[in-house]
Amino acid sequence: MSDRLKLALIFGGRSSEHEVSIMSARSIYQAINKDKYEVFPIAITKEGRWLSPKISKKVLDDGKITSEQEQVVLITESNASYLVNIKGDWDLKLKIDLVFPVLHGPFGEDGTIQGLLEMANLPYVGAGVAASAVGMDKGMMKDIFKAKGLPQGNYKVIYRYMLEENMDYVIEELEDIFGYPCFVKPANLGSSVGVSKVHNREEMPKALQKAAEHDRKIIVEEYINCRELEVSVLGNDQIEVSIAGEIIPAKEFYDYEAKYISDNSRLLIPAPINEEKMEEIRALAIQAYRAIDCQGFARVDFFMERETEKILVNEINTIPGFTRISMYPKLWEATGLSYPELIDRLIQLALERHTNMKRNKF
Repeated sequence: MSDRLKLALIFGGRSSEHEVSIMSARSIYQAINKDKYEVFPIAITKEGRWLSPKISKKVLDDGKITSEQEQVVLITESNASYLVNIKGDWDLKLKIDLVFPVLHGPFGEDGTIQGLLEMANLPYVGAGVAASAVGMDKGMMKDIFKAKGLPQGNYKVIYRYMLEENMDYVIEELEDIFGYPCFVKPANLGSSVGVSKVHNREEMPKALQKAAEHDRKIIVEEYINCRELEVSVLGNDQIEVSIAGEIIPAKEFYDYEAKYISDNSRLLIPAPINEEKMEEIRALAIQAYRAIDCQGFARVDFFMERETEKILVNEINTIPGFTRISMYPKLWEATGLSYPELIDRLIQLALERHTNMKRNKF
């Protein structure tokens, strides 16, 4: 009888970051210590169907969902959780000890699956329900950062219905606030999906409509002539921060292609900044992490103004990209924590957090 912890690695999902999620999960599956963990990959299709470990392993191998003949559901009974079959001529009832969700974007990074797992009384890697929801919604996140006094750029939240009622009025208001260039983003997405850098009025309607395709809530941000810096954060109540890295994007800004397709973007690790700035960034990262009551892990992104060297918090990502070449694990590797060791630490933090939650009276 194996005494390995049975871990469900959940990936894919319904968001526009589906393919990125598969890449992250593949790297985790390859690196995780299988002497300690019995890993069951569970792919979620873009329609929301949960596939069996056998089919999901094939998805990790080739990156494509070629069959939906074997589907599973998560059930809880007698204070234990299981994956059981709902479709297919096969027998499956797998007891699950913990979950590693690698679902970037909505329906995974936004508190939805975290709520499901808490109802199932399952420990899981990463931030809790509230921190996940706030970290996903850039508008709410920036409002909280503002309330906590964290330095950040100017921003404004608008909604899809405003565009449908009077696009011209919205554009005129944004021009008065930001001028050009500025950035337009869906509030609830990552990996730069749906993001546009807008240079003039002619480009603005298309950028707003592009963002509105992904979310009813849109955030517009001022353009800042800056360097882009990032740190990785790890911990529950006791927080650790990696050294900072700098992104030199292959394109005008760090969009989806520059992050995942082009080989021309560069990551400078450590970032070429002095020790004082390095420590300022690490201190601000802890403040941002605590501001949303984050636990588990996150990546915190910063701007450093080129002229003044003022540090501004950009955003926090509660399930950052996790491939071997992603910034989050690379920063920890440069700080002294290898990729397999990092995975192990995240799992231990998940178990620690779950144990602490069990102290609560219900």
